[in-house]
Amino acid sequence: MKTSQQLMTGRWGLYAALLLTLGGGLTACRENAINDLSPQDSQVYITNYDKSVNFSQYQTFSLPDSVIIESNNSYTPSLNTVESRFVTNITAALTNRGFRRVSRGQNADLGVAIIRVNNRYTGVGVNPYSSYYSNYWYGGFGGFGGYYPYYPSYYTYQVSDQYWEIQIVDLKNRPVGSTGTDQQQLNVIYDATIRGSDITEPQDVDTAISTLFNQSPYLQAAR
Repeated sequence: MKTSQQLMTGRWGLYAALLLTLGGGLTACRENAINDLSPQDSQVYITNYDKSVNFSQYQTFSLPDSVIIESNNSYTPSLNTVESRFVTNITAALTNRGFRRVSRGQNADLGVAIIRVNNRYTGVGVNPYSSYYSNYWYGGFGGFGGYYPYYPSYYTYQVSDQYWEIQIVDLKNRPVGSTGTDQQQLNVIYDATIRGSDITEPQDVDTAISTLFNQSPYLQAAR
């Protein structure tokens, strides 16, 4: 049988362990916990698809040798080391799922686009304190004898939106005669987005594409 001193010692040990556990939890939930994340850990992978589509009906796909850079309303092709890795890895991933890549100009069941989105937006906001501060200083409360700082009633701001996107469109069932500007009628049946820290190393592309396809088991051709 344990003595009262042994029981108290064991109880204090339990309390100490509990405090350490709670302290660790509070540290993990601190406000700036995400500052310690690596660029890889900050990535967010979002996949979505048309649930009415049976992907086994498709056999071939067309994928350009370059990536599209979307910057606001402009679209330009690009191919650096990282972008080339995207093309190579997505080709390999779709091939492993039973799809076959066709050459440019040949008919394909699916069209694949790799998009690097780099949008910048500029806006105008209103300063709600402009009138208050002007009256404060001008009225003498600031003690500067009528001299007061200028607070504009509006301000401009710029927002950057950067991420990677992979889209697959249905070419097999496209509307008859869909050429030129009618291409916008093509149905996007798969969309994947990679958000977070920018992908600047080729090995990070391997992780990203592997994660996206692991989240997309339905991307499978009939064998």
